[in-house]
Amino acid sequence: MEMGNSDKENARPPAYELVDMNMFGDGAVARAFANQVAYCAQNGAPLTGRVLAGIGTVLASQLGGALLDRVRGWQGKPLADALPLRLTGGLHALHLSGTAPELAAIYRGVPADDAGVIAQVIEAHEAALLPWLDGPPQTNEAGRSANFIAAMLWLAEQGLPARFQCLEIGSSAGINLMLDRYGYDLGGVPVGPQDAVMHLAPEWRGPPPPSRAIAIAATRGCDVAPVDLTDPAQALRLKAYIWPEHTVRFERMDAAIRAAAMRKPDIVQMNAADFVEAELAKPQEPGTTRMLMHSIVWQYVPEDQQARVTAAMEAAGAKATAEAPLAWVMVEADRTVHRHKLTVRHWPGGAEEVQLAWSHPHGVDVEWIPNGKGSPIGGESSARQSS
Repeated sequence: MEMGNSDKENARPPAYELVDMNMFGDGAVARAFANQVAYCAQNGAPLTGRVLAGIGTVLASQLGGALLDRVRGWQGKPLADALPLRLTGGLHALHLSGTAPELAAIYRGVPADDAGVIAQVIEAHEAALLPWLDGPPQTNEAGRSANFIAAMLWLAEQGLPARFQCLEIGSSAGINLMLDRYGYDLGGVPVGPQDAVMHLAPEWRGPPPPSRAIAIAATRGCDVAPVDLTDPAQALRLKAYIWPEHTVRFERMDAAIRAAAMRKPDIVQMNAADFVEAELAKPQEPGTTRMLMHSIVWQYVPEDQQARVTAAMEAAGAKATAEAPLAWVMVEADRTVHRHKLTVRHWPGGAEEVQLAWSHPHGVDVEWIPNGKGSPIGGESSARQSS
């Protein structure tokens, strides 16, 4: 499937535009892939964008097959379902395992007939790739833990107990549930144990977070399909969702795998709403702040579950006391400005959402804005991914 020169000239990534996450129907699949290509182009992920563009060209061709037909006729919402990343994850897994050596040129960044190679791989490995369409990507990333720790410092500064019980939805493999085992440098504020299994030092902008002594009493999380980091096959699947440009993330993943081998994180298989309702119904230890946290997961939670989680948190917040407060910490996308932000709600004393930072989704940098203000449009750093 060789592309002509004119095709290559027209294959430049489109400009990123705000797209309705819930779009579906005619043209939605093509728009979802084009949107993801543009997102990669703006976020320093040229190899991933190149794979996505190649897939897009194959989808626009006359080639058939069970996988391509299923993607073209996607019954859900392709962007909200992260359909493009499901398929790129499968292709990356074939590359990482050495099962499809013909992909090596693309992942090395050398010239190749991308669409032709990808078409060949899809045809040869269709049975292996089809299951990757069955569920959303698992995008666990230790770098996001720096946001949760910074939020805890801020909450402690507001007078909440500095001892935290952390609950996480969409935990995937539980990498962020091991945040008490990591070391941090947050704008010059050190946090964490001396024998940390990894060290996180995001590029910091703005004033540093408050310097407070905090403790993490417990961590527990849920996922609809938990990943066991101690299982090599499941660990490979998680690595496949890491964009190949991000070598630091692979190093962090290996460190997290070693940490899980020493002591697994506490994860239960449960949906977000059931988990939050069950955990909030349990007695809370006085002198401990109960904190719900999540990162880059809210978009995958069905709307009815989002409503249940919100209702449960607000009901529990209404009963919170100074000795048993409740906090909600989120690192999620704000697609109106094409950035991610760290926000916090806490009870009692006011449940208004406060933005603490603009945050890179993979933990590269943090722009701390505890006054809730800041530039809505990022500079160069906010538009790039980790190395």
